[in-house]
Amino acid sequence: MNEHYDADLPVELPIEDTIDLHTFLPKEAPSLLEEYFLECNKAGIIEVRVIHGKGKGFLREKVHSFLRKSPLVDSFRLGGQGGGNWGATVVVLRKK
Repeated sequence: MNEHYDADLPVELPIEDTIDLHTFLPKEAPSLLEEYFLECNKAGIIEVRVIHGKGKGFLREKVHSFLRKSPLVDSFRLGGQGGGNWGATVVVLRKK
C-alpha cells in the first residue's frame, strides 16, 4: 500500500464519550478538545473520558491546564480504578 499521510488535513473523529489523545501532539490537545467538546455537546454527550496516558504527565498537565480554563467544562477528575486511573481524565461538560 502506498498511501500518503498529510498532517495538514483534518482528522475525522467519531463523536463518542471517549477520546484517546495518544496519536496527537501535546500542543494540539487544547484546540482538539475544544472542538471535540463542542461536538459532544451538540450530540448530547455530557461526560467524556479523555485518555492522555500515564507517562511523565506532560500531556495530562496540558489537558488539565486547558480544562481548568475552559468555559465548556463543569468539572473533571482522574479516571479512577476501572476508568484509566491517572492515565485518563473524566470530564463533565456544561450543558448548553
